[in-house]
Amino acid sequence: MGKNTKTPVTIEGTNYFFEDLTDNQKILFNHVIDLNRKLESSKFNLDQLQVGRDTFLSMLKDEMEIKAEEPISNVKKMNPKNRQIN
Repeated sequence: MGKNTKTPVTIEGTNYFFEDLTDNQKILFNHVIDLNRKLESSKFNLDQLQVGRDTFLSMLKDEMEIKAEEPISNVKKMNPKNRQIN
């Protein structure tokens, strides 16, 4: 048979063995671990979204500079329901 080794975990700087936690503590611990993973994944996705937005905004600015050379009569009026881009 294999060795009975315990799994060390750290909660708020205090060391425990996972196997010594109550069933409810194990569930709560697993929720925290899962939420940490989801937060990291969300931060990663947010970084990608921010870079994508910045790139498209830069492309839009470049396009606007090209269109700025056209006469005003060729520019469509903006619908007041349109949103601003900051």
